[in-house]
Amino acid sequence: PPTGTEICQIRNIAAFSKAQSGLSSALSKLMVVVERYPDLKVNQNFLMLQKQLEGIENRVRVERNRFNDAVTTYNTKIRSLPTVLYAGLLGFDKKTKFEADEASQSAPKVEF
Repeated sequence: PPTGTEICQIRNIAAFSKAQSGLSSALSKLMVVVERYPDLKVNQNFLMLQKQLEGIENRVRVERNRFNDAVTTYNTKIRSLPTVLYAGLLGFDKKTKFEADEASQSAPKVEF
């Protein structure tokens, strides 16, 4: 049967999706501000922010992959013998992998 960690990860998909949408929205607003204030492009703090955002994007990608791996493991376990014999009776249904919104599939075009 799936571990408690795997079940917890699967239940948090809605929160993860909402957080990712919020991050995308915030980044879009930030880019509008940058377009209006060209001095930000050369500011050290802004350059550090760019690096931090890149790190955040990488962490989101890593966690998305971990989540999808956990879903794959979970789905495999509930369809394998002997688990398949009681998984359905106990309410263990197949879960779907995380897929980002269509709009978030491509990064916004920004020129610094």
